[in-house]
Amino acid sequence: MLANYNKLQNGSDIRGVAIDGAGKEVNLIPEVAKFISYGFVKLLENKINTKGKNLKVAVGMDSRLSGPDLKATVIEGLTDLGCSVYDCGMATTPAMFMTTVLENYKCDGSIMITASHLPYYYNGLKFFTREGGCEKEDIQSILSIASKEESYYGINSSKISKVDFIDEYSKVLVNIIRNGVSSKENYNQPLVGFKIIVDAGNGAGGFFAYKVLEVLGADISGSQFTEPDGRFPNHIPNPENEEAMEYIRNAVLVNNADLGIIFDTDVDRAAIVDSNGREINKNALIALVSSIILEEHQSSIIVTDSITSTGLGEFINKLGGIHHRFKRGYRNVINEAVRLNKEEKESYLAIETSGHAALKENYFLDDGAYLIAKILIKIAKLNEEGKRIESLIKDLKMPWESSDFRLEIKNDNVKDYGAKIITDLQNYVKSTEGFSIVNNNYEGVRVTCDKTNGDGWFLLRLSLHEPVLALNIESDIKGGNQLIVDKLVIFLDKYNELDLSDIK
Repeated sequence: MLANYNKLQNGSDIRGVAIDGAGKEVNLIPEVAKFISYGFVKLLENKINTKGKNLKVAVGMDSRLSGPDLKATVIEGLTDLGCSVYDCGMATTPAMFMTTVLENYKCDGSIMITASHLPYYYNGLKFFTREGGCEKEDIQSILSIASKEESYYGINSSKISKVDFIDEYSKVLVNIIRNGVSSKENYNQPLVGFKIIVDAGNGAGGFFAYKVLEVLGADISGSQFTEPDGRFPNHIPNPENEEAMEYIRNAVLVNNADLGIIFDTDVDRAAIVDSNGREINKNALIALVSSIILEEHQSSIIVTDSITSTGLGEFINKLGGIHHRFKRGYRNVINEAVRLNKEEKESYLAIETSGHAALKENYFLDDGAYLIAKILIKIAKLNEEGKRIESLIKDLKMPWESSDFRLEIKNDNVKDYGAKIITDLQNYVKSTEGFSIVNNNYEGVRVTCDKTNGDGWFLLRLSLHEPVLALNIESDIKGGNQLIVDKLVIFLDKYNELDLSDIK
């Protein structure tokens, strides 16, 4: 077998190279996926205390070229153990979780075959139980079982049901928007009069234009790249990608649209562009969604990742919310919000700058389509007052400059080498005029820089998945980032196994 199973783990997901020809070793072949599906069934059996023949599992995929073959063997693996299977075909990651929730399905678990925004030659698997997404410890358990490569064959005949689940999930979203707007004049089509463009990047999100927006009365002409194509021939389906955002921005301006929506490949992330072509993404998106949530839940804690801006924190606090800056990683952010609620500290929103946004009212599921539904409800209501969505964030203070650097660690012991640099940096900051460490750091070192030393902040942390130190810098003055970089290079230059070419 080609796979090194442990190397397939990517936090709480499984990802690997699934197609030959990219100059990378293929390590996620169909037979490997089959053994991984065995591991998932064994995990479910232990969690629910039952046998595979009593389990219902749903399987879906995004538009990747390797998806059909992987899906076929995953389903084969499930039926080997006697599971009843729903083959959901083309789907989204959030929709697959909903198969465990909706009354007509009530699946015990679900599998989404996707590698999110990664290049076409990658693929992967995400897993859900009725409690939500699997944690990294669950993935370790699944891969441990899979690595034994034991074949299992059930004696019971299994049922495979092919369903257009995205059609059903679209109806759920349509009803959420209808009930949220509660238009007395036009309940069924509350988006009549709006021109809204969708850019799905040839991922799985094109359904939102035809099965949600058009049904609700919106003019969707000008929508682009809505047909699934696993080659992603136009741009990477990723709201963090500058080229992708430029595509949707141009489409909004050329078509004189009221709104542009962009999804990532499996629709667990999204971003928007307003009628003026302004991107509402990253910090701006967090501010927008926070303003909507804080209208409904005053004083809510808003959990974000570690790289959010100072201006965002001020914006949330001014609205009466509590900004809780936590760690990078969407599962980290979501789990922190869940933890706070268990401690009776109300948190209704967990959101990462990448676009992963999870609301308490929606099972803390990071669902790009649900996020957009929430925004559309607000857009329709604001329209009745003669206002536009961008009015909600008019007071958000944006930095003058922002930079993101990746400093590769060339030492074999990446974690220890990176941890030493971070520890040494803390001592350097204490002896450096104009720098001060921010309280309540949950990862790396976040430093505030005074007005004469960059007028901003920087954060140095170990990447979650790559052998790099990630460096984020923001400044409120022109040239401020360079002032900060100059002082940092003095410190970093002494580490011979740290590649500074990006920052220099």
